Amino acid sequence: MDKIKMNVPLVEMDGDEMTRIIWKMIKDILLEPYIDLKTEYYDLGLEYRDKTNDQVTVDCANAIKKYGVGVKCATITPNAERVTEYNLKQMWKSPNGTIRAILDGTVFRAPIIVDSIKPFVSTWKKPITIARHAYGDVYRDVEYRVEGAGKAELVFTSESGEVTKQTIHDFDGAGIILGMHNLDKSIESFARACFNYALDMKQDLWFATKDTISKKYDHTFKDIFQDIYDKEYKQKFEAAGIEYFYTLIDDAVARVIRSEGGYVWACKNYDGDVMSDMVATAFGSLAMMTSVLVSPEGYYEFEAAHGTVQRHYYQHLKGQETSTNSMATLFAWTGALKKRGEMDGINELVDFADKLEKASLLTIEEGVMTKDLAQLSEVKDKKIVNTEQFLKEINERLVKML
Repeated sequence: MDKIKMNVPLVEMDGDEMTRIIWKMIKDILLEPYIDLKTEYYDLGLEYRDKTNDQVTVDCANAIKKYGVGVKCATITPNAERVTEYNLKQMWKSPNGTIRAILDGTVFRAPIIVDSIKPFVSTWKKPITIARHAYGDVYRDVEYRVEGAGKAELVFTSESGEVTKQTIHDFDGAGIILGMHNLDKSIESFARACFNYALDMKQDLWFATKDTISKKYDHTFKDIFQDIYDKEYKQKFEAAGIEYFYTLIDDAVARVIRSEGGYVWACKNYDGDVMSDMVATAFGSLAMMTSVLVSPEGYYEFEAAHGTVQRHYYQHLKGQETSTNSMATLFAWTGALKKRGEMDGINELVDFADKLEKASLLTIEEGVMTKDLAQLSEVKDKKIVNTEQFLKEINERLVKML
């Protein structure tokens, strides 16, 4: 067959460690033999981010604004140990946080469902989609280490020069301070994205904060959601037969565990970070979850929701065989290719991405899988394969579908 042509490039963001190895395997085995792959490439590997003083992260986010669709490999967010390991200039911020701050929008994460892998939560019968606000909170925080006694104040200076002060704490010794912010405009975009997604999926929307404790910060989220729902979405939700439901975050967690699933759960930035990992793991694996950032302007960034699989990478460097699940990274590619095809009117690209996803799921259902999936799957006769062979097995089934 002739290779599928692309008119507009994807923004390709390479990453770190084992997922970087898998990234290339996916392109070599499953994409480039079938697609005349057109991408604008950015290296978000930690070494190059350090070399460019993290400018490459800003550049790729702006490229997504230009081209509309990006696909991102998992990347390292360095801690003190990584600074030493990679001899970094400084402890760079999360590239995901930087990209999300530039694009704004909402991250939607949903489990990749395989019939033979049952959720650890026995009541869950349907997938749960986490809608994570992608701006602000601890990901755009300002931190300060207090070394001794003194007064910490929250100070706001208006454009007119008026100064408002509020005491944070009178320290009598060492401590720490954290400053966070958010924007009404970003919260409004978050709310509309969640309401629209719920309508598209015809699923109930849950939202939760801790407004009883955070009476201004969290309460603002609650108020904006409710105001937009009442003015713009209430009648649409009623016509669709779905519900918007608000509760406290701790109550939401309890309700989620008792539920059967089948809804969109909207969370503030940090809550979404934590809860998406919980939902992914309970459905089977962090490597079995899709993730897409949708901006208010209609930009899309697809990514793997998990980390860089550091342990397997060190095995790989020693020449040892690895059996690493590549499904989330693969579905990041298929999601981006489908969206590119939809936006550019290339039906062949959409159809190819759909078939690649079906071939991936069929491979697992037929008992061929990586080691981590074998520990979860209820298939009796399992064939555990290494990282590269798993992708080759998917390719064998893909060829039959094309």
